[in-house]
Amino acid sequence: MFSHQTNFYKGKVRNVYTITSKYVVMEASNRISAFDVILPREIPFKGQVLNQLAAHFLHATKDIVPNWWMASPAPNVSCGLLCDTYPVEMVIRGCLSGHAARTYLSGKRELCGVVLPEGLQENDFLPEPIITPTTKAHVGHDEDISREDIIAKGLVSEAEYLELERITRALFAKGQEMAKAQGLILVDTKYEFGKIGDNIYLIDEIHTPDSSRYFYADTYAELQAAHQPQRQLSKEFVREWLIANGFQGKEGQTVPEITADFATEISERYIELFEKITGKPFTKETINEDEMKNRVEQWIADVQK
Repeated sequence: MFSHQTNFYKGKVRNVYTITSKYVVMEASNRISAFDVILPREIPFKGQVLNQLAAHFLHATKDIVPNWWMASPAPNVSCGLLCDTYPVEMVIRGCLSGHAARTYLSGKRELCGVVLPEGLQENDFLPEPIITPTTKAHVGHDEDISREDIIAKGLVSEAEYLELERITRALFAKGQEMAKAQGLILVDTKYEFGKIGDNIYLIDEIHTPDSSRYFYADTYAELQAAHQPQRQLSKEFVREWLIANGFQGKEGQTVPEITADFATEISERYIELFEKITGKPFTKETINEDEMKNRVEQWIADVQK
């Protein structure tokens, strides 16, 4: 509990505190989720990686759209503006990978109202990036939804939705450009948006391994030609491990045990992505709960002045 706190929400990965109904404190935990289920073991330093990567990309894209971020008083905490959240997430895909590939390989040729061309293999580049939105579910699974249904159901007005699409494409192009400079391909990602008054803001995280998939550029063409899996930096390998162990978040399935060694491997992959995408070394920082709270309280005191 923080001073001036007016609300609290515990998400799958983040703890979100509302301050004076105007600001938000977002704590990135070491929890990890897949298939909309929180897995039973925490991943060391994951919260710090997500928080610092998000801050890196929010700073780099603020010329495209305003965002919520104001400060990071602790390694795994960011503070900023509270926005009224749009009830959809904007997923954009440059390649046929992940959920899109699983849909395509099942024989379907349409995803969220977007028709996919014939003759693709998994991880091929799409003719152009496609936007495949989902609803935002506080409990349970996010659901695919088309642009037409979003507008017809009044979830977002047509004018605002078209603007969200424009911003999404601009953010993705910037993310692809930054990834290319580091020898990576930004394959797909998602963005969340909110409003303050009539102004659209980018919220939450962007371009992290929790919300994005990256391939290594130097081996992409060779692996595609050989019909081999891509070398990637994302948490897709966690999903693949779960699938191989009989879990996809479906009713009646049990989450397999995540060993300490596998948790360390996941942590190392998160750190690898941070260093690869930013070009900076990752410094592990550990602070206790009391110190984190003291730093956040100081930030709250400062913004109240």
